[in-house]
Amino acid sequence: MNILLWVIQILLALLFLFAGGVKLVVPADQLQAQAPAGAVHFSNLFMKFIGLCEVLGGLGLVLPGLFRIRKGLTALAALGLLIIMIGAIIISPIGQGIGAAFPPLITALLCAFVAYERGVKHV
Repeated sequence: MNILLWVIQILLALLFLFAGGVKLVVPADQLQAQAPAGAVHFSNLFMKFIGLCEVLGGLGLVLPGLFRIRKGLTALAALGLLIIMIGAIIISPIGQGIGAAFPPLITALLCAFVAYERGVKHV
């Protein structure tokens, strides 16, 4: 089970580091232009905030376990990312159809699994 959790944590970390990094590096007007027609548009500052949260959450999924300090932070990072994904599940279908909610749903379920196995289960 520990190996499975590490694989999931690393894959989620890579996903969130990439997604958050793009939001932080790419100018907001280019991000808005790449969004599908009918998609919900957020302010530039909010997009940068979400990007920062995703990068920090991605780091929080792996660094506590790698350094073997404050391992409980992994569960908190997974919970924070789960909250972001719940927002994505709600917002994605608006203007894009229900199918757009499935990738964030799968990601949210993986975050919930990591949060449960790394923290809540052991409290």
